[in-house]
Amino acid sequence: MTPQKVIILNPRYTINMQQLTTTQHEIALVGIQIRTNNQLEMNPATAQIAALGKRYFSQDLASQIKHRKNPGVTFCAYSDYASDHQGDYCYLLGEEVTHISQIPPGCKHLLIPAGKYVKLTSETGPMPKVLIELWQKIWQMTPETLGGKRLYNVDYEVHQPNAADIYLGIQ
Repeated sequence: MTPQKVIILNPRYTINMQQLTTTQHEIALVGIQIRTNNQLEMNPATAQIAALGKRYFSQDLASQIKHRKNPGVTFCAYSDYASDHQGDYCYLLGEEVTHISQIPPGCKHLLIPAGKYVKLTSETGPMPKVLIELWQKIWQMTPETLGGKRLYNVDYEVHQPNAADIYLGIQ
């Protein structure tokens, strides 16, 4: 299927994103994890994701992960949703591995299930700004504009230097 270019207009900015429905294979990740929610993440006093990222990169935790499939390609996975984007979820920051073994102390593993996903690619720009803006638009999308109803099972991001791909599990 050919990617669909979606342009969302907002009085403050315009977001260009590519949207593609795809079937993904199972992906194994190893990384560090927290439990949080979007309300906590909107408040700098309670936000945990930025601190987790700082720890992950400043301590070079990726280099401690064995069997990395594509060293340096960072994944962020959202799992164990309490409800939807307004409830608690687990957030894992790490890398894809060829198999799960020899997990470093303090790390967790997660299997992203095979299935149908919609892939949304942000515009190029400063991170995390373009990523945050893309998530804000996703939260406003209907199942019709998204290409299916979100499953809230496991969703994930694949980070690039100045952009990101977000994969959302859909029915």
